[in-house]
Amino acid sequence: MAVHAEGEGGATSAAGRRDLAVRAAVEQGLVGGGDGAEPLACLLDVAGIRASAAALTGAFAAALAPGTPVLHAFAVKAAPLVPVLRLLADAGLGCEVASPGELALARAAGVPAGRTVLDSPAKMPGELREALALGIAVNADNPQELERLDALVAATAAPPAAPIGLRINPQTGAGAIDALSTATATSKFGIALRDPGARAWLVRAYLDRPWLTRLHIHSGSQGVPLALIAEGVRDLHALAEEINAAAGRRQVDTLDIGGGLPVNFASDEETPTHAQYVAALREAVPALFDGSYGLVTEFGRSLLAKHGLVLARVEYTKTSGSRPIALTHAGVQVATRTAYAPAAWPVRILPYDAKGAPKTGDPVAQDIAGPACFAGDLLAAARELPRLAPGDLIGVPDTGAYFFTAHYGYNSLPRPAVHGFTVSPEGQVRFRLARPAQHLAEIVAEAGGAHGDALL
Repeated sequence: MAVHAEGEGGATSAAGRRDLAVRAAVEQGLVGGGDGAEPLACLLDVAGIRASAAALTGAFAAALAPGTPVLHAFAVKAAPLVPVLRLLADAGLGCEVASPGELALARAAGVPAGRTVLDSPAKMPGELREALALGIAVNADNPQELERLDALVAATAAPPAAPIGLRINPQTGAGAIDALSTATATSKFGIALRDPGARAWLVRAYLDRPWLTRLHIHSGSQGVPLALIAEGVRDLHALAEEINAAAGRRQVDTLDIGGGLPVNFASDEETPTHAQYVAALREAVPALFDGSYGLVTEFGRSLLAKHGLVLARVEYTKTSGSRPIALTHAGVQVATRTAYAPAAWPVRILPYDAKGAPKTGDPVAQDIAGPACFAGDLLAAARELPRLAPGDLIGVPDTGAYFFTAHYGYNSLPRPAVHGFTVSPEGQVRFRLARPAQHLAEIVAEAGGAHGDALL
């Protein structure tokens, strides 16, 4: 049965597709009321993801000199789901991985080694050895890791096929969220560029190692303004020029400029855009686009966040101290950062009735609470919404990255199913299962169920 979007934009807008998908999810039994019905489901807008990938690749293609090598590597930690990685690979993206698990996901998705980048501040010798053997690009984090690479490279008869670089910390400062600011004076990531003697050490490190051909930076993420990100990239480019001048040749041939484009969580507007990011870079460091260097990017949140929706049933409503409270099945397990740091990670709440239609009515300040057994398990406090009732649904948009894709097992709450959806021009919604809901038997198995007598 086809359902049709109401309001501006229709099925062609992201909001229109979202409302169609909510109603269809209820009609098709993916979530909703009734005994045995799923109380929680997560949705991914396939068309939206493809549009974001096209916006990224198009923005750089329009600015770069023709023929400039460029790899857009999706930050797997943002949405570690094999179907998502396959979808992005089909859209022309590679993968940036930061653990053996993420590398396994990228390989399971069929992403070639040559389109994979390994970043991590704590790579083990086996990880480095595997990356070099496969031809995966490596960004070393610190001098001790570089010493490990020295030994691995020396043990091979030929220069490494894998591109190898060093990550620098430009120490340009923090954004609005300290925990996500990776370019502070004391950041745990990379080699601190402004520490005494660091710049000279970096130049010498490259001159002593002809196989070091890349430089890497990642200045932060949500809360970091474009100007600060661009300042770090400018410093990276200047260091590459200094190294190449000292070497008398183009030793550094590729700059990995990371990702970190922040996302607007306040409305459906996608801002800043990838085109605005490119414009900020062109203003700060125009030579970045002249073809002198190949480029690698590592975007995550900006590609997926706006295209995910948590959809949860309201199980009960109550009043405490005159405050209405809606108890739902979405909380800390799918919105961990919001529960623990609500000021830094506020989310929108979209109210729907039991049939999946947008709910209207006079706004009432009410708390939207999750199912976990601690008081801070709230998605929103005193949020003005039409008064919710048992059986209604709440939607939490902008959750396609780092929210339900990074499940938190508090109270042994099961991972919800993730469904990708597409909408035809006629308004027909089609779902595809991207990750099944976790069964209770799997929770028991993960909790050592097969080793029950081990501690007796």
